[in-house]
Amino acid sequence: MYADVLVQYGAKTLDRTFTYHIPDSLIDDVKVGMKVYVPFGAQKINGFVVAINDDKPNKETKDIIAIVTKDFVLNSELMELGKYIQEKTLCSLITAYQAMLPTALKVNNSKEDYNLYKNYVYLSASLTDVDTYILHNMRSKRQIEILESLKNGPLLKKDIPSSSLEKLLAVGLVKCRKESVYRINPVCTDAKKRELIDEQNVAFDAVVSKKNEYGVFLLHGVTGSGKTEVYMHLVAEVLKDGKRAIVLVPEISLTTQIVKRFYERFGEQVAIFHSNLSDGEKYDEYKKIMNDEVSIVVGTRSAIFTPLKNIGIIIIDEEHSSNYKQENNPRYNAIDIAKWRASYHKCPVILGSATPSLESMARAMKGVYNYLSLQNRIGNAKLPTIHIVDMASEYKKRNMILSDFLKEKIMGCLERGEQIMLLLNRRGYSTIMMCQSCGYTYKCPHCDITLTYHKSSNHLRCHYCGYTTFNSEICPECHERAIRDYGLGTEKVESYIKELYPSYRVVRMDTDTTSRKGSYEKIITNIENHEYDIIIGTQMISKGFDFPLVTLVGIINADESLNIPDFRSGENTFSLLSQVSGRAGRHDLPGEVVIQTFNPDNKTLRYVQKNDYLGNYKYEMNLRKQLRYPPYYYLVGIKVLSKNYETASKEATKIANYLRNNISASSICLGPTTARMFRINNVYRFQLIVKYRQDDKLMDSLKYIDSEYVFNKDVNLEIDIDPLHI
Repeated sequence: MYADVLVQYGAKTLDRTFTYHIPDSLIDDVKVGMKVYVPFGAQKINGFVVAINDDKPNKETKDIIAIVTKDFVLNSELMELGKYIQEKTLCSLITAYQAMLPTALKVNNSKEDYNLYKNYVYLSASLTDVDTYILHNMRSKRQIEILESLKNGPLLKKDIPSSSLEKLLAVGLVKCRKESVYRINPVCTDAKKRELIDEQNVAFDAVVSKKNEYGVFLLHGVTGSGKTEVYMHLVAEVLKDGKRAIVLVPEISLTTQIVKRFYERFGEQVAIFHSNLSDGEKYDEYKKIMNDEVSIVVGTRSAIFTPLKNIGIIIIDEEHSSNYKQENNPRYNAIDIAKWRASYHKCPVILGSATPSLESMARAMKGVYNYLSLQNRIGNAKLPTIHIVDMASEYKKRNMILSDFLKEKIMGCLERGEQIMLLLNRRGYSTIMMCQSCGYTYKCPHCDITLTYHKSSNHLRCHYCGYTTFNSEICPECHERAIRDYGLGTEKVESYIKELYPSYRVVRMDTDTTSRKGSYEKIITNIENHEYDIIIGTQMISKGFDFPLVTLVGIINADESLNIPDFRSGENTFSLLSQVSGRAGRHDLPGEVVIQTFNPDNKTLRYVQKNDYLGNYKYEMNLRKQLRYPPYYYLVGIKVLSKNYETASKEATKIANYLRNNISASSICLGPTTARMFRINNVYRFQLIVKYRQDDKLMDSLKYIDSEYVFNKDVNLEIDIDPLHI
């Protein structure tokens, strides 16, 4: 018997299988989808079995040395899915499989055992023998206590004094054993099931009527309309049929609240899966899923790859979020993967959002997706009142961060014992450090970007390559003590707010304050318990949270996302501002939102103010049609990267010329131009964009270009099909 094995290296030059002989000692154990240890040249490395056959190859083969992970095998569905990802994203096959696996099981990981063990002591003799021993050793009180306790079940070894344990082991009354245990053990609290109301029932019934067939449903529900409750009822319905469910959220921070609700309702039936878990925790959750010990998986993007069998529904919350698209290789979109798996299992996909992506809404309008609507908040809650403040006049009054109007609203909320959220989608203290004397500006030596100042650590950091240096007030150019900070980040806002409201409790929520394990959960729990009055954060505070006491949302600088040079900036701004506005007044207390801007008449902001999603949709669609952008055209982004500027420029031009000569006449090739971030980590980046509708030649052309640069050590290509950002 012979096995076709993909080796652990993801290089395109090795994107093929190598045949190995299966020795007699392993012939009954080696399976497709299994990780094995093989000789490769002078090395011994891991590989991944993709096929087994009887055909003896013409050339000499080496033996598989050993099986690395006998208990973990990628099933046939996921093996097929890997081929789909390879075809869809033009990555190597091993890269596709690697993306599906947690760290503990990745092919290039040599560590074998991620189990957590506990040592237990248990009775190994009959109760008669134990009672006889007790009768003859009445003075050994500690041993008698241990034996009496062990009659009720095993005890942890660490809880038993070693001297007493050794004596009991010596006489053969007890034994020790090591057992693997799970790190995460949810408990069902029998939470009261909430009944659905009219709109929710209509949405629920529409999905249930087609629960045994593939279809995509777009659940368009305003913030606070009870989408999560609809999800939970649908999951419960699927479980009744003996099927299983995957629920995706875009942010790790969002898993805290939604997982809490799923744990309360479904308890041990739930596994969680996201990047903030430790390698051991991910291993445990993956093991539960693989062993059919759970029926529901809740997690972020990577949870779509978990080996859940007999899937009855896949739910993607906040479907508009760009976090569902992986930006590095393989550049997959979790929504595409969800559709593939739902089609495989013949079950529905639910895409839920208060601000659906233009592409999703366009498909719903055409009838490609089934459209479901929740246009009212639950109970007595009303959508918040939204105010727009012109910051041009505020700057004249030296109000650089908060307008007088927002300050007044904040004070009113604080006096009433309510909570406030302030959004600024930029972390750090300030965005530019510049010398007032000579104009010198601190820039990253490796990237085409200014360094961001982080005051808490007194560091200047590049948010692209990670370069860090200490801040100094003395200019390295003119040596004057004239370095000053400009621009605004969440850290500076936090400092300002603490000075302005010293007797109130302030918390900042961004990637700097939530990088430590468990920090998300702690901050969210503290907000729920009203241990903070003012919450300052980046976009991670904008989606999905439900805090009853948050009645005011302040958007410090609405122009931040509007001014990004991207065709989606209007759509993304509407989504971000609408989502964060939806955190206000979700329960009985009325909510208000204050948007600060230098462009008070901007159409996008006015649509946000009126809570007019469809108005903004029509406005953006008209622009997209004129400019030939999605959903009217598809996109392919191609980046040409090299450490040499001239090489990158020359090769980008060569690729552009090839494409113009080899794709359909109806398709459009733009570029090459410098990428938005021209240099990252000393690598120059040029960009081409292809717009197309139907082009049978395009994929073959992309594959040809990709293959041409496989052996080129000076140039790398990044081909992104359906990019979210260009």
